Amino acid sequence: MIAAPEIPPEFAYPQDTDTRFSSDTDFSEDPDGRSGTTAKGKGGKKGKKAAGEKGKGGKGAGRINGHHQENGMENMMLFEVVKVGRSAMQSVVDEWIESYKHDRDVALLDLINFFIQCSGCKGVVSGEMFRNMQNSEIIRRMTEEFDEDSGDYPLTIAGPQWKKFKTSFCEFISVLVRQCQYSIIYDEYMMDTVISLLTGLSDSQVRAFRHTSTLAAMKLMTALVNVALNLSINMDNTQRQYEAERNKMVAKRANDRLELLLQKRKELQENQDEIENMMNAIFKGVFVHRYRDSIAEIRAICIEEIGVWMKLYSDAFLNDSYLKYVGWTMHDKQGEVRLKCLTALQGLYHNRELNARLELFTSRFKDRIVSMTLDKEYDVAVQAIKLLTLVLNSTDEVLTPEDCESVYHLVYSAHRPVAVAAGEFLYKKLFSQREPEEEGAPKRRGRQSPNANLIKTTVFFFLESELHEHAAYLVDSLWECGAELLKDWECMISLLLDDPMPGEEAALTDRQETALIEIMLCTVRQAAECHPPVGRGTGKRVMTAKEKKTQLDDRTRITELFAVALPPLLAKYAVDAEKVTNLLQLPQYFDLEIYTTGRLEKHLEALLRQIKEIVEKHTDTEVLESCSKTYHALCNEEFTIFNRVDIARSQLLDELVDKFSRLLEDFLQEGEDADEDDAYQVLSTLKRITAFHNAHDLSGWDLFTSNFKLLNTGIENGDMPEQIVIHSLQCTHYVILWQLAKLSEGSSRKDDMVNLRKQMRAFCMMCQRYLTNVNTAVKEQAFTILCDLLLIFSHQMVSGGREHLEPLVYSPEDSLQSELLSFILNHVFIDQDDDTNSTVDGQQDDEAVKIEALHKRRNLLAAYCKLIIYCVVEMRTGADIFKQYMRYYNDYGDIIKETMSKTRQIDKIQCAKTLILSLQQLFNEMLSELGHGFDRSSSAFCGIKELARRFSLTFGLDQVKTRDAIAMLHKDGIEFAFKEPSPQGEGGPPLNLAFLDILSEFSSKLMRQDKRTVHMYLERFMTFQMALQREDCWLPLISYRNSLQAGGDDDTMSVMSGYSSRGSSVRSKKVKPPAATAGTSAAKRKLPEEESSSGDVWQQSIQTPVMLPSPHLTSTAMRDPKRGRDDSYMGVYALPHEHHQTPMDYNRRGTGLMEEDEEPIVEDVMMSSEGRMDDLNEGMDFDTMDIDLPPSKNRRERSELKPDYFDPASIMDESVNLL
Repeated sequence: MIAAPEIPPEFAYPQDTDTRFSSDTDFSEDPDGRSGTTAKGKGGKKGKKAAGEKGKGGKGAGRINGHHQENGMENMMLFEVVKVGRSAMQSVVDEWIESYKHDRDVALLDLINFFIQCSGCKGVVSGEMFRNMQNSEIIRRMTEEFDEDSGDYPLTIAGPQWKKFKTSFCEFISVLVRQCQYSIIYDEYMMDTVISLLTGLSDSQVRAFRHTSTLAAMKLMTALVNVALNLSINMDNTQRQYEAERNKMVAKRANDRLELLLQKRKELQENQDEIENMMNAIFKGVFVHRYRDSIAEIRAICIEEIGVWMKLYSDAFLNDSYLKYVGWTMHDKQGEVRLKCLTALQGLYHNRELNARLELFTSRFKDRIVSMTLDKEYDVAVQAIKLLTLVLNSTDEVLTPEDCESVYHLVYSAHRPVAVAAGEFLYKKLFSQREPEEEGAPKRRGRQSPNANLIKTTVFFFLESELHEHAAYLVDSLWECGAELLKDWECMISLLLDDPMPGEEAALTDRQETALIEIMLCTVRQAAECHPPVGRGTGKRVMTAKEKKTQLDDRTRITELFAVALPPLLAKYAVDAEKVTNLLQLPQYFDLEIYTTGRLEKHLEALLRQIKEIVEKHTDTEVLESCSKTYHALCNEEFTIFNRVDIARSQLLDELVDKFSRLLEDFLQEGEDADEDDAYQVLSTLKRITAFHNAHDLSGWDLFTSNFKLLNTGIENGDMPEQIVIHSLQCTHYVILWQLAKLSEGSSRKDDMVNLRKQMRAFCMMCQRYLTNVNTAVKEQAFTILCDLLLIFSHQMVSGGREHLEPLVYSPEDSLQSELLSFILNHVFIDQDDDTNSTVDGQQDDEAVKIEALHKRRNLLAAYCKLIIYCVVEMRTGADIFKQYMRYYNDYGDIIKETMSKTRQIDKIQCAKTLILSLQQLFNEMLSELGHGFDRSSSAFCGIKELARRFSLTFGLDQVKTRDAIAMLHKDGIEFAFKEPSPQGEGGPPLNLAFLDILSEFSSKLMRQDKRTVHMYLERFMTFQMALQREDCWLPLISYRNSLQAGGDDDTMSVMSGYSSRGSSVRSKKVKPPAATAGTSAAKRKLPEEESSSGDVWQQSIQTPVMLPSPHLTSTAMRDPKRGRDDSYMGVYALPHEHHQTPMDYNRRGTGLMEEDEEPIVEDVMMSSEGRMDDLNEGMDFDTMDIDLPPSKNRRERSELKPDYFDPASIMDESVNLL
């Protein structure tokens, strides 16, 4: 194989080897099989020994110093060459063939060891084993010598060294067969041995053997298929030559050539039969068993290769006997296997000549392919849609309308690859019938263009899909395959503006025109922005130079077309709010410079006139906001058209403000005598001003005074129309925000800041007064604006170098906080049926109204929760929110959970006090409802206890971080339980004693040494008689004491043993702990020498003051156990084994706020049982806030923690400030 030992390991094979003729082609047979002679005598087809036959003493490539090296050195060299993959594979194979010619047993032994080593086995097959043992015995011996320390083997090892191994391994097998295809593979020795070995290995229970041998056997089969295909072609050529020669006249016929052709055809047929026998042996011995292997990767290999066989040699393999395996495997549980099935079928359906052979398969498995378009694996769904597109190309009759409709709706999928594939399917189905243009005829444009009917078809499809709000998704799905059609804006404009020609179909209906305008806007946006719509983006993608040029060209064309067409479009549809709203968004995508360079100023003037007329005609908020945004887009100081647009805008605003001032003055003077027309005029003008104030600075007009007067009048009289108040509040809000924006730039005067401070505080008081308004919509508007203002003008506004704004900081008073909380409780935490805004108009409309009402309530709750998170209101007000967690979990659970997470990051102790306060409030409410003699099995009490359990889960598993918070929680809970005396008089249980049953849900979160101290604090409130009571009414006290005593009796020993682990570790080495794993042993670390004196540490800890600040640590111990805790902490921080409380779900990770927050960790089936728990722990991270300290600092700060957190002499002293 590789001849001389003196060749260095990093040698390179010669690169000038002829790739057409190998060392196996030095016989008389030519590679094309065209000659009339073969080399069977020399090649040893029937088992005859080759030139270097066994037993001869000649030195071959597989021998060193005259004898074969049985230690695997040559095999190692071949394995290393294939692993590195740097040398020409044909040269490697040629070397092996030369070795085979000298001594085939030696060469085959090297090849066998090569396959063994490629499987990751360190064993070596010796010559004696090869000669005297059966394959099954050899495989059994290799299995015994297999290294099971790691589940990795060359095909699965990661890293650059092994990156190309699989490719080189497959290439080696392919080249080996190709170079041996003219004689050696027919010697009934080499192939029989290899196939027998691979078949035996593929049946092994060792995954590495099974995986590697299956891959080798499948690639060997693929190479044999290529050989069989060449033989088939040569046989056909020989047959044609023979027929041509035989059909000649007798005088011209060459009988000797006929005999040669007959002999050649016979030999080719014999070779074909042998190849087919080999392929049958591999198929029945390997494929039939391994295509349903327990390992998905092995199944995928089988399906991938059978697809190659059917595509390469369709005459032999493309039949139902082989197709059925692909069809069956489409139901595989693993996505990668289903994906291989689809890609294999794509290769077949792509060739239309094979469609006739696939008819039965298509009819049998078509439904399964259609269902796979909804596969949970997006890659599988994409390939399923592409496969159906190929089926559609082959024939339109196979897929029913129902099948096509199941694919059509996927164009609206949020996953872009699925949507694009579905868009291509839709385009092929609906738009493939394009009218051909006559040659030489002028190109038709506008309504007469070939795209006109296709654009109409797009509109019809969009309307029939009944997803009118998703036009952007439809356009994005069709963009890659139908961009030319979607960019035919000239045709779209013509369809909207031009009248139908004689003989043409009727014009579009109003509904169709609305849909076409929406689609046209989406195509303009897609061309100008060059990114998918919201929800389909895959991150920011860097555009190529070609894409940038296309974008610039499209924007230029958009501007040139719509700058001219937009004014007449607005004029035609001026009264239609929906159409106008979409049309007014087009200028946002213009290249405004073209107005000047293209001499389109007159069209700009026409556009400004149309916008002004639309503002005067419409009062719809969306239309007015679109006009405002259009002015904002056109008022760009970088372009020369700015002055012209600015003048038009100023004139419009002057007219609006003057009209509003005049109307408002008359309206306020009339008072109660004002009629509806006056109110409508005031409202419509106020709507226009508010819409413009959103995008434009109207500080030049004093709008605050007039709006404040209007709001004040509404408070005094109480009969102000609802919409006027709502828009006046919004307009005043914009006034304050624009003034703040100017002050933030630092260019304003001191008087401006004083004036803003007065206006802001006055407006906040006005909003507070409107919280008690009888109208719900007005109260909601006042609440939302008030929350926004309190958040904007909180202490956060001075951050980021804006200290000059400190005089504007505003903190709400207690009365305002109370009113905000009352509003939330009265308007958010209500049942659906209690919502007075819900109206019943059909079941579907009722559901839509309920969803909209819920969305509004969620926004209100989120606005208030932001005040808690940013410390604008006191954190304890969150208790009224947190106590609703279980009852309204479906509606607001995510918002409340996120609020708890954020408050815990801000202040763990105060968050814990808030949680226990919420439980106390629920307990008091239950007492007031059920009385002191309630049943502890009642649903109300069980609900509170379940809520406490959920709260307990939010603290996670890192007890060091939550130590002080949990202690404070127990302190407040104990005090509350004994706060009220017994209603039965002396000797009876305290009124709130049952609360201890709720508090026991948090006992598992106490550290072991803290349980005893908390128990001592509990005994302060207990009398001697209480400890002796055993009646049912005292069970909460008994169960709570038991929860504190569980695992706490040996606190001293556990702490001392933890801190003396270094000294005891030497003794413990003599006894191996049961079930000790490598992960846990690696996770433990020894304490430094100075911490090993356990007695001193314990005595010192007794005098530790109660409020020793707890260091802020990251949860690195939970996140990465291999970095590790010291041995001392394993005993102190671990949960006790005799713990009887509700266990934590260790298969969950994340913030730990709910058990169902995260999906369980999925274990690899090859993972050893010893390493599972380490991997699970390594993935857990129960803290929501990570402060990235170096690992060494973490360990140092942990070691500085005293084992006894409380001082028994001063525990829970009221005089200690716990904040």
